Amino acid sequence: MPFKFTGFADEAEKTLDGQISTLKEAGWSAIELRLVNGKSVCDLSEEEWAAARGQLEENGIEIVGFGGQIGNWARPVTSDFQKDIDELRRVAPRMRAVGAKFLRIMSWPNDKESPLDRAAWKAEVVRRLRELAPIAEAEGVILAHENCNGYGDSPEGFLELIEAVDSPAFKLIIDTGNNSLHHNDNEATWDYYQKCRDHIVHVHIKSAKPNPEGGDWITCHVDEDPVQRRILEDLHRGGYDGWLSIEPHIKAAIHAGQDVDDTGEARKVWVEYTRRLEKLVGEVTGSPT
Repeated sequence: MPFKFTGFADEAEKTLDGQISTLKEAGWSAIELRLVNGKSVCDLSEEEWAAARGQLEENGIEIVGFGGQIGNWARPVTSDFQKDIDELRRVAPRMRAVGAKFLRIMSWPNDKESPLDRAAWKAEVVRRLRELAPIAEAEGVILAHENCNGYGDSPEGFLELIEAVDSPAFKLIIDTGNNSLHHNDNEATWDYYQKCRDHIVHVHIKSAKPNPEGGDWITCHVDEDPVQRRILEDLHRGGYDGWLSIEPHIKAAIHAGQDVDDTGEARKVWVEYTRRLEKLVGEVTGSPT
């Protein structure tokens, strides 16, 4: 099968023990780290990181990437840039040591209270990325921009950034549900994907559908969203052989403060999502699991 599977297991279990056990239940052996025992992987102390790394290695779990905080929804373009520099310098050597290539970033949303005009916003985002990219490149890490918050939340904005930064250490994570949820339209995700596909190095799988109760769209299982099959088919035709990393947001949405509860339901949904994704990929590739 050309695709490899991983995911943010903090949407299934809070503890690293629970995340590892969830992966084993799913039959997967790779993780994308974000929250480790309730704390951002990028904020772990040396001792906490050493313990987490050892635990994952002992269980044969590969670390694909880190869900970082650089430029995300909590760090507008007017926020202290030193936090982003410090985060990259702290985590990049750890990532290099374990062979994790992708540091998920965003591109600094505009300040809601004191917004910059678009030209100034772009200039500051580009300045920051041009300072971060050489650090990442020296460490063998890719600043993988997710189509979520910031200047690059639209395909046009991202393409402006990729041209201006012009670094092999700045590429795209395509999240296959973000634009659908932002615009209440699956075609918005397809549009972003088509316009930016040449820059994709990593894929986050999230799926969305209309809310049966009306209002904004909601997340759903992967086979309930038709754009997922279209994207997977196109990736397959194009020879993509990288990771599909699930971030279902069905029972937990970490960034929105919707954390995993203690009922075990989040884990059940997460594992079911893995099964449905494997089945869909098998249909797309002709290699049923």
